[in-house]
Amino acid sequence: MHELRRGAEVPDALAPYLDVDRSRPRHECWVAGHMVAGLDGTAAVGGRVGSLSTGPDQALFRRMRQLADIVLVGAETVRREGYGPVRLAEEAQEWRRVRGLSPTPPLAVVSRSLNLDWDAAVFREAPADARTHVITCAAADSQRLARAEGVATVVMAGDERVEPEAALRALAGLGRRVVLCEGGPTWLGELVAADRLDELCLSLSPLMGGDPLPVAVTPPGAGLAEFDLMGAMSEEHTLFLRYERKVRQPT
Repeated sequence: MHELRRGAEVPDALAPYLDVDRSRPRHECWVAGHMVAGLDGTAAVGGRVGSLSTGPDQALFRRMRQLADIVLVGAETVRREGYGPVRLAEEAQEWRRVRGLSPTPPLAVVSRSLNLDWDAAVFREAPADARTHVITCAAADSQRLARAEGVATVVMAGDERVEPEAALRALAGLGRRVVLCEGGPTWLGELVAADRLDELCLSLSPLMGGDPLPVAVTPPGAGLAEFDLMGAMSEEHTLFLRYERKVRQPT
């Protein structure tokens, strides 16, 4: 056991995340989850993350999108949090341009029902080079599907439900090699159950008493997934932990 002590100041909170080599994913693409939880594991307060997230966490949350080829989020989170297109500072946009990326990454919304507001900013205000994607399945309502195709790039991933493996194969086929998942807990649990979560960036907020909703809701029968702690930082009283999926060596 090792005692963790406060070390040297980190001049740029994003730098340790930008330094991670994500070029060799275990599957189709590298999938990183970015979530915040209270000390009791709760993932929301009053149905939303905003009251749970501290100032340092909110700042890092916005900046983490710089490293992604696409930002993945479940439809319920989009509805509850009022998502819009990804916005990045000019410096972050230039960092991406130098690396041959679009100035901002597109958002990808996962939805079987397609019960979404097609006039919302997340679709209407998305730039042409980062058009919002909608990931759905063959069982989606045909009329809603037609609406989606008019305002977004539609990705089919499964027959009766959105299947994580199919969704990520499709995104990899579009050149999206680094996927940043911002939740919600149900979709994150689906990714874990499918063994597609390579990295978890977890912020621990110094609060308790939120909604009885965990960071990830895994489907019934899903096995355990083991992760290695790769980094830890703190600002004020918020703890930032970075884990990577444990890779078992062949025996």
